[in-house]
Amino acid sequence: MLEKMSDFFNSRLDGYEEHQLHAIEQAETFYPMTVNYLPAKPHARVLDLGCGTGLELGYYFDRNPTAQVTGIDLAGDMLNELRRKFPDKSLRLVQGSYFTVPFEKNCYDAAVSVESLHHFTQAEKIPLYQKILRALAPGGYLILTDYFAESDEQETFFQNELRRLKAEQGIQDEEFYHYDTPLTVPHEIEALQKAGFAHVEELGRWGATHLLRAEKRE
Repeated sequence: MLEKMSDFFNSRLDGYEEHQLHAIEQAETFYPMTVNYLPAKPHARVLDLGCGTGLELGYYFDRNPTAQVTGIDLAGDMLNELRRKFPDKSLRLVQGSYFTVPFEKNCYDAAVSVESLHHFTQAEKIPLYQKILRALAPGGYLILTDYFAESDEQETFFQNELRRLKAEQGIQDEEFYHYDTPLTVPHEIEALQKAGFAHVEELGRWGATHLLRAEKRE
């Protein structure tokens, strides 16, 4: 049965970090590699989309302990664990959907999302990426580390399967339900470019996980 996104992650808090680090191919490499691309300057302002328990933030605070992070996540239990882990860090945590939570404009040095955005279609992502772009300061950038489909056929299969499961279970609301619907890397890059990012490049790959950087114009 499909579960609402927040319920899915709240119910899996115990063991979540162990699963993320050891069930996903080379996660122990790509989590720390991701934060190597986040700003190192003191008091850098970073927006973390789908921050969960802050796996990436643990590595980031080791590198930049004065960073000021705004984290957004649907799962309140995950955010409570994040607060517990980093009581002395500059954290502003918001429970809600990053599609609807308002972002401050022109203020973040960087945005980051790790293993979160593969649940959404290109049509859903483009307005979100436009919103992120407006939130970034001039010269800011988005670091996206996520799971991607291997082919157009696989991407279409996942999206059709989600529609089938929702119809089968009589789900008609617009809430987000947990089911992976990753885009291909070319379709992800296309979404970022359509949103207005000036330059998008792939910086790393670990199995089905790729790391992309998308820049805002100066």
